[in-house]
Amino acid sequence: MTIAVLALQGAFAEHEKVLDRLGVSHIELRQAGDLKKPFDALILPGGESTVQSKLLKELDMFEPLKKRIENGMPVLATCAGLILLASEIEGQDSCHFGTIPMCVRRNAYGRQLGSFYYEGGIKGIGTYPMEFIRAPYIESVGDDVEILAEVEEKIVGVAYKNQLAFSFHPELTGNDKIHEKFLELIKVSTD
Repeated sequence: MTIAVLALQGAFAEHEKVLDRLGVSHIELRQAGDLKKPFDALILPGGESTVQSKLLKELDMFEPLKKRIENGMPVLATCAGLILLASEIEGQDSCHFGTIPMCVRRNAYGRQLGSFYYEGGIKGIGTYPMEFIRAPYIESVGDDVEILAEVEEKIVGVAYKNQLAFSFHPELTGNDKIHEKFLELIKVSTD
């Protein structure tokens, strides 16, 4: 099993450290040529969603990755990655990949000063330390989207088909349970 980590901008190195701890092979996606390398799943890290989307398009990586996601490739998205997957972004006319039927609010908790830590439950995982940094939250979801986590009645984690998306940064917590859940999703999809 090999996981590709989008490495154009943002907190990709922290995800790679988690994969190293779990003994999982991974590659970085930095240019279109990297898409020719074999990989079974994708991590979309935190960072700046608008910048990531712009770079994906400029580097001719956007459409090939969108097709792979739509065709069932497992994806773990955190913070900005969650915004990339949303079918609707509050206050914007367009979205990015748009592969999860949900509406998100960017920087929903404010700018850097709005960053916070919260310990709460995640469905199928249990209590989990959540690190929010200029985080979005999910305002609404489509019928088939499973809500995995909420903080103060705001949705911060979902599962939809082959995709897991979280508003916070599990790669910064030292707790690998979300990444382990992602590995289970990959195993199910490749069996």
